[in-house]
Amino acid sequence: MTRDRWALELEARAGEHWTEARTDALLRGKDVAVRPRDAAVLLRALGILNADASMPAATTRKYFQINHMVGTLGRAVDELRARHAIVRIVDAGCGRSYLTMLLAWCGAHRWDQRVEVLGVDRNPDVIAEGQRRAILAGLDDRVRFEARAVDELARDRDALGEVHAVIGLHACDTASCDAIALGVAAGAELIAVAPCCQAELARGWATLAPTDDGFAPVWSTPHLRRELAAHTTDLMRTLLLRAAGYAVTAMEFIPDEHTRKNTLLRAQRNRPAARDADAARAYAALVRTTGGIGLALAARLGGTIAS
Repeated sequence: MTRDRWALELEARAGEHWTEARTDALLRGKDVAVRPRDAAVLLRALGILNADASMPAATTRKYFQINHMVGTLGRAVDELRARHAIVRIVDAGCGRSYLTMLLAWCGAHRWDQRVEVLGVDRNPDVIAEGQRRAILAGLDDRVRFEARAVDELARDRDALGEVHAVIGLHACDTASCDAIALGVAAGAELIAVAPCCQAELARGWATLAPTDDGFAPVWSTPHLRRELAAHTTDLMRTLLLRAAGYAVTAMEFIPDEHTRKNTLLRAQRNRPAARDADAARAYAALVRTTGGIGLALAARLGGTIAS
């Protein structure tokens, strides 16, 4: 069976299965960008629908998660769409490419605008799966993938080309910093990262000797050290982004029942571009107050931050 015939047959099954009553029972009043009847081919390519176009309970949570992601980024992406005929996005650490594919699909089927997305991940198996999904979804003319490290891509500006947005969802430890550094280096107008497993700062704190400093008890309390380091890392990233000329909002982007790693840092480049010297000073003061351990990201941003 050809891909086009497969898609037509799946759409027909979806049209029969997703009656108004069944759709209402699934959505329960939620306003979503991607409805199962309209996006059956995409959702099947992503493994969210069964072959008969039904949605198993095991993938319902993922379905609502990806819709929520698009809604959270929607206004910022709308601003990019207003400024650019073609919106170019890098998904740094794309993993199984849910958001990569969703943004490209919304461009084609919701926004009537070309959205081109580059998915980058160091795992070649993940990249191969993303390529397979893009072909199935009919998005391989808008989505491409590269198996390489994000920090390597940041150094290869010729290969990167023009970039309007960089996103990185649940990129572990310093991978979120890689996405931020890539976005700043590329002059991206939007950087959106949802950090996960931030361990760099906690590792640094663990090496510090006890002192009379008021924050010192944290260094020798492993659980609290990890928890506080995660939030402090996000605060440091926020200040560094502001120092580099971005307006930053830290927000919840997925409800707690889905994951505890639910903080999104959404950074939009100031227009006109203006670096924030106060944010740079606040970052330096925060580093001093918490033991003198900062993020390697600060050195990577180098001259792009105010001083």
